[in-house]
Order: sequence, then structure tokens, then C-alpha cells
Amino acid sequence: MPIATVNPANGETLKTFDELDAGQIEQRLAAAHAAFRAYRTTGFAERARLLDRAAELLDQERDDIARTMTIEMGKPLAAARAEAAKCAKAMRWYARNAEELLADEHPAQAEVADSGASRARVHYRPLGVVLAVMPWNFPLWQVVRFAAPALMAGNVGLLKHASNVPQTALYLGDLFRRAGFPEAVFQTLLVSSRAVEGILRDPRVAAATLTGSEPAGRAVAAVAGDEVKKTVLELGGSDPFVVMPSADVAQAAEVAVTARVQNNGQSCIAAKRFLVHADVHEEFTRAFTARMAALTVGDPLSESTDVGPLATEQGRADVEALVEDALGGGATALCGGQRPQELPQALARGWFYEPTVLSGITPEMRIHREEAFGPVATVYRVRDLDHAVELANDTPFGLSSNVWTRDEAEQERFVRDIEAGGVFFNGMTASHPALPFGGVKRSGYGRELSGHGIREFCNVTTVWYAAEFGSGS
Repeated sequence: MPIATVNPANGETLKTFDELDAGQIEQRLAAAHAAFRAYRTTGFAERARLLDRAAELLDQERDDIARTMTIEMGKPLAAARAEAAKCAKAMRWYARNAEELLADEHPAQAEVADSGASRARVHYRPLGVVLAVMPWNFPLWQVVRFAAPALMAGNVGLLKHASNVPQTALYLGDLFRRAGFPEAVFQTLLVSSRAVEGILRDPRVAAATLTGSEPAGRAVAAVAGDEVKKTVLELGGSDPFVVMPSADVAQAAEVAVTARVQNNGQSCIAAKRFLVHADVHEEFTRAFTARMAALTVGDPLSESTDVGPLATEQGRADVEALVEDALGGGATALCGGQRPQELPQALARGWFYEPTVLSGITPEMRIHREEAFGPVATVYRVRDLDHAVELANDTPFGLSSNVWTRDEAEQERFVRDIEAGGVFFNGMTASHPALPFGGVKRSGYGRELSGHGIREFCNVTTVWYAAEFGSGS
């Protein structure tokens, strides 16, 4: 894929970029390695000052970068503004909390006395240069949720962003530079996916984090494993949205629409499979389908648009193939199921797809197992709690889950039995700086955000003082 800004609303190529050559990559690796040696010694107060300044700049430039994101990958403009605001919030959260999150831990003397120590502590040190391979769907947020904790921990970042959001990628590198971070502490690398292996194998790169597809995660994990380097992977998701009889069904149906079509349906943590108890199935499905059908599809730069285009032409083709396979196997489209028929001429070449609700899904259909990365929902009728848990777990993914029930016993059962990195009750899954984020199974491993996220790229160091030398300290 060329490195280019292509407006998904009309298919127009707006700007292309040259890929870095081998010599330029080497220069950036050398600069990052040198920058780490100095940056690792800075204090938390200085790092926090710089990150707060980056947040301040981002707030000031929110409208401009939001427009850039919308033009590059198609998210509605209001959602792009909200993404920028969320990034500034996360920066401030880590600036405020990183020092406490990485404070030395001091085991009680009685616990370590038989080790021969007068005292011991656990210390967190940065690993070094971390390569971040990031996707296009949340082109600011995915990067910032790595960069804010990594930089506060004293690491240095190299960003290989998706090839269709180069202007957003360059903005991020420039943002941290203008905030005052030392030269080369955070660099954007305009390279294709072919260059990732060589960069990751370089001994100056200590670790990697990737958010993206399962194949991309496998490729990075294989190289990192061969080099014995730490990785954090956040991959796909096919999150269940369970509705039980005690739920507020009207509210569940309203939230379900946002949970499915956020970011034009292109979110790993979007609810995708709606598992509805038989007692409320008809009520929920009727309300949910009506709301999905009423969404406005159109120009993502318009404030009235609910759903913009898919980010790439291939992405729309993938969604179409999943829907066609399901319909061919006997599923029913309760709404949608095709490209919009009445778009303005200016958007006729855009990569739009109608919000779609499918029923009658069977295990033989691809969409039962594969992630639908677009505004397509599948609705299932479940008999009881056991059936709901069974279907919720009948997926290779395990990123998050949404459960609507006011029964506390049912809530505890879902917490115990759903195979996912999160269980959100009576609301929709969302990431937050103070809460760990990540999944299990083929959704990846490791955690981002919270204290868990900032420690992922730290050397957890045991510090031990012998009794005969350390008793006076």
C-alpha cells in the first residue's frame, strides 16, 4: 500500500509521501538509541511538564487535527474531535500519576529477612527504544495510549503508523517535538510494513507494541519471539452484547447502536454480536433495527452525519463479502445489507456501507467467527444465561464484552465465565486511562493504560542489600 492520504468519502488521493530509505531508517534508529541514554535519566517532574505541554497543544489544535483524521480515514468530525480530547485527557492523567504508578515497592523486612537482606525493593526502569506499529482506525488515540505511559516511564518511541494516515502520523511526531521533548525521543517513521521486521530485529530496539489485525500481530510476535523481545498485542475483537430479561431494553437498544457503529463500525471493541434473551428478543430487535435504519450515512465532515465511509476500499469489500456469505447461507438482513443508493454525486465514489442488522446467523457462516469491521450487527436469540455465555465465548476473540442485566447473581456469573479482557454492565465498552485495556485468546496479550500499561515496558528490577553492608542505610 502506498503511503498516501486518500479521502475515503470520495476516493480522491490528496497527498503522497516517500518512504524512508535504509539510510534514513538507520539515522533514526541511531538517534533514538542516543536519545534514550539521556532521556532515561530525566525526572518524572520534567517528563510530566513536557507531556502536559503536549496536551495543551493538542487541545489548542483539536479542530485542525480532527479534520485531518476525518479526511484521512473517514470518521465523523464530531468523533474525531472527541478522540483528540480523549488523547489530551490521557496525557494529563499519566503526567499526574506516572510517578506514583512506578514508585519503588518495599517488601516488609520480615518477608525478606531470610534472604540475607537488610532491605530490598522493587524498582521500575525503562526498557529503551519501543517500536509502535499502529492502525488507522483511531489514528491519534491508539498512539497516545502507548506514547503517554511509555514516555512517562522514560522510554523512547518509534512510530510506524498505518500507511493511509501519514499526515496524522507526522502530526504526532511534530506534536511531541513542539512540546519540548528532546530530539528523537519520539519519531514518526514513514515506512511500509515490509520495513517492520528489520527495525524490530535491530538490537537498538528493545520492545514492540502493535494494535491491528491478527495476521499483523502474528508476524510481529514471531519476529519479536525470535529476537526474545517484549511485545504487547491488541488485535481483533468480536465483542458480545448480551441482553437479559431484567435489562432496560429501550436503553440497551439505544446504546447498542452507538456500541456497534462508533467509528463507522471500525473499532475492535465495538459490540458486534447481539445475544438477546428470548423473553426480550423481539422488543430489543425491533427497537435496535429501527434505530440502525434511521442513521444518517454521508459526508463525515458534516455535523449531521452519523456514519461515514469505511476507511479503505478493501475494508468495504471485506464487509460486503461477510454479509453476502451470510445472506447466501440463509441469514436475513433486517435493514441495510448493501451500499447506500442515494448519496450525493460528490460521494458516489466513496467507500460507504449501510448500517446493517442480520438475523438467522448459523455457525457455518463466516460472520459467526470472523470480525465484521464495519457497521454490521448480528442478532442472536438465546434461551437462558448458559446459552448466552456459550455463544459469547464461541469466538476466537476475547477483547471485551457488554452485558445488560440488573440481576447481581447473573452479573457475577458473567464476570466468572465470559472469556474477555473486560465485562461492561449496562453500558458499552470504552477505554479509559485509569483502567487496563487488552484481551485474551486471539485478541492478543498484555495490557495498555492504567498502571498495568505503564509497567509493560519497564524492567522490573529487584534491588537487594546484604545485611552486613546495608544495615545502616
